[in-house]
Parts: sequence; C-alpha cells; structure tokens
Amino acid sequence: MEIITKNAQETHDAGFTVGSSLKGSEVIFLKGELGAGKTTFVQGLSEGLGIEHTITSPTFILMRSYSLPEKKDRTAKTLYHVDLYRLEHDVDREAQNLGIFDLWTKPESVFVIEWADRLNTLPSGILEVSLEVIDIDTRKITITP
Repeated sequence: MEIITKNAQETHDAGFTVGSSLKGSEVIFLKGELGAGKTTFVQGLSEGLGIEHTITSPTFILMRSYSLPEKKDRTAKTLYHVDLYRLEHDVDREAQNLGIFDLWTKPESVFVIEWADRLNTLPSGILEVSLEVIDIDTRKITITP
C-alpha cells in the first residue's frame, strides 16, 4: 500500500490508522532517511494505540517502552519504540543485549524499530513501513506486510 502525505499531520494520521489496527505481537520496521517522518509516524501510531504520552525518538537511549491501555480485542500491553540509528557495529548483538529478540514477537508487545534495515536478524511477519521524502512537506509512505 502506498500513501502520499502532504504535511506532517497527514504522516501522523497515517501512523494513527496503522496503530489503531494493531492487536499484539506486531513488529514494524521503519525505514527512511533523516527527517523522513519516522518519529512523526510513530507518534500517530502510538495515539492510534491509545497512548496519551508525548512520544520522542529514543535515539540516545535506544529503546523506550510505553504501557498501552486495555482494549478488549488486543493482547498488546506494551509499545516498544527502538531507534538503531546510533548503532554501527554488530547491531544484531546490541539488539540482543537490549532484549529485542526476546520481546518482539510476544503477544503482549508491539515493536516499532526505526533504522531497522541495520539488523540482519529478522522475525517472520514484519510490517515494513518505508518513508520517502518527495519534497519539503510531501512523503511517500509504502507499507509492505
């Protein structure tokens, strides 16, 4: 699926739509250059999951977790937001040390990983979201199951 967004709010709204459909055990890989809107997309996704906290990129701490409000048709209890931008060497080992490989397919988790293309180890059934800068405001978001 491809979505063209004309501003940050539309990118946020695309994330909201994805987030509101998540149930649990999803792993979402976000790809895109710096400034492509990955964090904006995650902010919308988190609102779609019902999170009311401000979401900021975990660039310097690598991973943040947020409790999800209970929802009748959802097993997920936690959103994990990971940013691998700062990792350059043996990213898979660093991801293992963070516990990502142990947590990412559990039914009580939703995982969103920025700069996921740096990983060599991939779980099955990932949802890939690629954000491409078209111009200063316009983004092409490609969602591939």
